[in-house]
Amino acid sequence: MVSRAPRAAPLHRSPQRAAGAAAAAEGARPDRRHAILLAAEKLFAQHGYHAVTIRQIADEAGVPLALVGYYYGPKHELFHAIFEHWSHTIEERLAGLRAVPIDPEDARTLPRIIEAFTAPVLALRASAEGEYYALLVARELYHATEEADRVLRGYFDPLAEAYIDALHLALPHATRAQAAWGYQFALGTLLHHLNDNRIERLSHGENRRSDPAVAPMLVNFIVGGLRAALPRPRAAQKKPMTRRHKP
Repeated sequence: MVSRAPRAAPLHRSPQRAAGAAAAAEGARPDRRHAILLAAEKLFAQHGYHAVTIRQIADEAGVPLALVGYYYGPKHELFHAIFEHWSHTIEERLAGLRAVPIDPEDARTLPRIIEAFTAPVLALRASAEGEYYALLVARELYHATEEADRVLRGYFDPLAEAYIDALHLALPHATRAQAAWGYQFALGTLLHHLNDNRIERLSHGENRRSDPAVAPMLVNFIVGGLRAALPRPRAAQKKPMTRRHKP
């Protein structure tokens, strides 16, 4: 009687190997990778980073669960990848700022700086491609989380520094520290406009949330606030000279 060698036990495939096989089965299609990014962006914007699971992202993207980890790794790396994908918009905002002639004596300088700061974001929010990214920025980045801080330092702090420097040049009578406060107040106004939907109820349905048509009003509001908070010092008034009459 011939004895048969025992059948080898099936090898346990690691998640990485399984994901690699899934990617091969999918043909490593680039549209799948992009679909994952868009799905994560949408779900993070709608529900918040910590409320979303990798499985939910895979379901939203319509891909096997293993592909999410294969392409992007852990969830915090996927979160970071969203901002890397949109990093060109930050460069565009910096380019818009560099195109503004900074002349503190020109009343148009400050509105131009604020328009360069707000207009690209409003356009992004109004577009089908950037709607969820703009909402994600408005909703998620000012939560005190390790993921948000990493993104802020890597992508948005250099942008903030450039705009604070521009505000300081446009308002030279203020200190740079005061210009930094002004930037933060301007940013808060912009983010609230992007994220708020209460305006529809408060206006009895006449206004719609994040309406790009109110962009000039938004710019004027921020500019007016900066000028009121950081007014130019009044020039010292010359005292009129009194002539003494000769006796």
